[in-house]
Amino acid sequence: MNDAAAPRADHRFGFVALVGRTNVGKSTLLNRLLGTKIAIVSPVAQTTRHRILAVLSRDDAQIAFLDSPGYHRPQHRLGELLVERARQVADEADVVLFVVDAAAGLGPGDRRVAEELDPRSGRKKVIAVLNKLDLINRGKVLPMIEQVTGEWGCHEAVPVSAETGENCDRLLDVIVAHLPPGPPHFPTDFRTDLDERRLVEELVREKLLRELRQEVPHAIAVKVEELAVRDDGLAEVSATIFVERESQKGIVIGKGGERLKRVGSLAREELEFRWGRKVFLRLWVKVREDWRNRPGLLRDLGLYPG
Repeated sequence: MNDAAAPRADHRFGFVALVGRTNVGKSTLLNRLLGTKIAIVSPVAQTTRHRILAVLSRDDAQIAFLDSPGYHRPQHRLGELLVERARQVADEADVVLFVVDAAAGLGPGDRRVAEELDPRSGRKKVIAVLNKLDLINRGKVLPMIEQVTGEWGCHEAVPVSAETGENCDRLLDVIVAHLPPGPPHFPTDFRTDLDERRLVEELVREKLLRELRQEVPHAIAVKVEELAVRDDGLAEVSATIFVERESQKGIVIGKGGERLKRVGSLAREELEFRWGRKVFLRLWVKVREDWRNRPGLLRDLGLYPG
């Protein structure tokens, strides 16, 4: 690193975890803070399944965000793994963003997450992020701030709207203030550890979740079987969508295959935009009974450790 590229003497670096219940807007917030789409987003709970690293580099700091699955009561082995992953992400971080849905109010689920994070222990800084400020009566914000900082022990509370971006710049400044001093850990042009295969899998699943809503979303997984770029620049991608029952397969495919075609078209268009090249995307749907409780299949899908 030459002198021109040397970091400031007061430069800060740290890992920052986004944790909270399912569907409180963690991934939307991550994308907003980064100024670009990294994590997939849908109205369906438990959309995030993987730990995602995304890095924001500023003159005064480099923030390594860790997105995580939402805390929930597991109904199968996959759910147990997701909650374990959320806990691991919180343990890895220097600062934890404890994201809550302010529009829904603070509930027992939020309290349980706060108890797990245990801000009063002093092990790490916990910043409560009161999300969905655009959907709440502003008079309700102060009592919530008092509850999360007073009763629950969070070090600071910042109300934001991940949807509109309101107060997100202030949240970034608060995060930086709590980071430890240190030089950048990643190259300043590094954005995410999400590789091309995982990107395809996540985008296809995102489009499916938006299409299906509550029909079969949690029983769906996607795996890229082949990904190659031809000499003429065309990217050829083959991926399999796994469901648990034959009836779910029919729902995913849709009448005359229309739903699967629509999902494939939406995913292909976004891939072409991101990669700057033409994409030929093939999708298949296969049944793997009870795959969410089968370690071998979970491992094959990259959802099981080891």
